[in-house]
Amino acid sequence: TYQDTRVAIQGFGNVGSVAAKLMAEDGASIVAVSDVSGGIANSNGLDIPSLLQYVKQNGQVTDFPKSESITNQELLSFDCDILAPCALENQLTKDNAASVQAWIVAEGANGPTTPDADQILEEKGVYIIPDVLCNAGGVTVSYFEWVQGLQSFFWSVDEINQRLERIIVNAFNEVKS
Repeated sequence: TYQDTRVAIQGFGNVGSVAAKLMAEDGASIVAVSDVSGGIANSNGLDIPSLLQYVKQNGQVTDFPKSESITNQELLSFDCDILAPCALENQLTKDNAASVQAWIVAEGANGPTTPDADQILEEKGVYIIPDVLCNAGGVTVSYFEWVQGLQSFFWSVDEINQRLERIIVNAFNEVKS
């Protein structure tokens, strides 16, 4: 579980909002999020179910109650355990990597960390979960849908999640070793 884990998520779209929901359900405290409208933070944790409803109604995270406004750069350097850049490429660069406080960077976006930033983060001891693993779930489940369509045989959500977990964990272990 993510008990006592503080998470900042850049990008509250398809990847970031689902990551926030799942991690919060598993005990993480989501302390900062952003979208194209701006960023919000609450060091005590944001109420993710309420935030998801708020975004559904308002189309953006900004002005969410019980939060303070922050910039994108403030989000990237926010005091947290896990930083999940889930928006755009080239967000962590040689100019801002040194200010990252997280000890894990979970690359939800494609190429959010430049090679120069990778080196800086590695020297700081930050563990990077590469995008090829961190955001591969959607593509993998699309493959499952294709296979199921070919066979006209459909799996339950639990079976899909079990198959996905097995594939992602195996891939992670292969990359890690």
